[in-house]
Amino acid sequence: MPVKESQIRKLNKNDHILRNEIIAEYLPYVNRIVNRIATHLPSTVEVDDLVNVGIIGLIQAIERYDPSRDNKFMTYAVFRIKGAVLSELRSRDFLGRTTRKKIRSLEKAYLKLEQQLGREVKDEELAAEMDMDLDQFYQVKRMSSISFISFEEIGCTTKEEKENFLNYLANNEGDDALSLTTIKEVKNTLAKHIETLPEKERLVVSMYYSDEMTMKEIGQALDITESRVSQIHSQAVIRLRNKLRKDGLLEE
Repeated sequence: MPVKESQIRKLNKNDHILRNEIIAEYLPYVNRIVNRIATHLPSTVEVDDLVNVGIIGLIQAIERYDPSRDNKFMTYAVFRIKGAVLSELRSRDFLGRTTRKKIRSLEKAYLKLEQQLGREVKDEELAAEMDMDLDQFYQVKRMSSISFISFEEIGCTTKEEKENFLNYLANNEGDDALSLTTIKEVKNTLAKHIETLPEKERLVVSMYYSDEMTMKEIGQALDITESRVSQIHSQAVIRLRNKLRKDGLLEE
């Protein structure tokens, strides 16, 4: 029998039976979130390790959920699971300095060619500009979309600033007025730029981030391959990051 929201809201922290039922109920969400993220990761990253980290995030959500706040447990749990997995990836620095430099070079090359050509840049043109073959290029392009915006790029460098940022995302609350203004500005500007994306990129971004669909599900809905969905998603992320840099909302 599914665990009801009302049961979670009344959860006694010592009720280990209900706690385990909640974990079992939400485990499929952990797997789904991890698999969505893993699409962009190299094969060297163990998915099972990330699932375990996601479960820890779920347990933290159960322990820290405050029913007096105006958000559902599902929303809070999904946020905590994603946060735990992405924090684990950041701590491992799985991209490495060399890959991060290639990603930044990709963004600069895209911006340069877009300005020169006055049209959408083809992958072959970008690969040639970066002196890469297409396989190398697609690997960098895929990796570029795992971290849409980092803490540091929006000026959050201290632990306190990052905690405040996360608290705002989870609960729409926070203490640092300046940080919250920046977050809201990024959010509003991003929404505006998403509307200007080419139709297919806009669709993929909406289905992936708003509808929480997997790359495979998006491919089935749009009648294109999962690989093509991944390429479109990466292209959209590169385009949006460049737009935010132009607006001065992301640091170099």
